[in-house]
Amino acid sequence: MLDAFPITIYHNPECGTSRNALAMIAAAGYSPEVVLYRQAGWTRARLVELLAAMEAKPRDILREKGTPAAELGLLDASVGDDAILDVMIEHPILVNRPIVVTPKGTRLCRPSELVLALVETAPETFVKEDGEIVRR
Repeated sequence: MLDAFPITIYHNPECGTSRNALAMIAAAGYSPEVVLYRQAGWTRARLVELLAAMEAKPRDILREKGTPAAELGLLDASVGDDAILDVMIEHPILVNRPIVVTPKGTRLCRPSELVLALVETAPETFVKEDGEIVRR
């Protein structure tokens, strides 16, 4: 395994995109640190660090589908970054996934093949769960 190239994936095993990104990392020969963020939760410091690395705002990684984002009023454009972060900490499912961190950068990998830009080596081809073929 290519452990000299550290990779961390903030993963939700119930999400096909997250499973595909993790499988692509493994197919490339890496054994990443897998953070099951829904169980581990988030700290404000970690979210702020990830957002800074991605040059993103909390709204950029807010997951709407299958979450209580609408019920919590987060879809209103007037809701500020601090309020969104507070609710993401309380409800980890609100953070979109997977977020992948490598020495080459930090990125929300949607679609999952975006992870290939974050690794040094990648498989020539990869077949996603749905049968879609991804080429390097």
